[in-house]
Amino acid sequence: MAKLAEIPERFAGGYLDRLDVRTAIAVTMRARWQQITDDLGGEDHLSYAQRSLIERALWLEHWLAVQERALADGQYEAFDAGKWTQACNSLMGILKTLGIERRQKDVTTLAQYIAGKAHG
Repeated sequence: MAKLAEIPERFAGGYLDRLDVRTAIAVTMRARWQQITDDLGGEDHLSYAQRSLIERALWLEHWLAVQERALADGQYEAFDAGKWTQACNSLMGILKTLGIERRQKDVTTLAQYIAGKAHG
């Protein structure tokens, strides 16, 4: 399967994994993925549904930025206020579902691990 150099214009599940890691957008999106998953307590604690929502949130965030950049560049015909508002509301809903508060990552110390093994 060919690697993507850009975020697709329409959402397609798995697009993050298909981004060419040599591109700036792939680096940015992977960093954002990491930030969100860290905020939620670490990727290994996330369900499939949470990972799916994160992928969608990142796509929407990118789409919104593209729209805003077009407006800022004076490309008024490329900016759709209705779609922008709908995307903003959708992103807020996804982020609220995921939770916007940071969660502490579960980190077991070596001493806790050894104590647990001794008692277990």
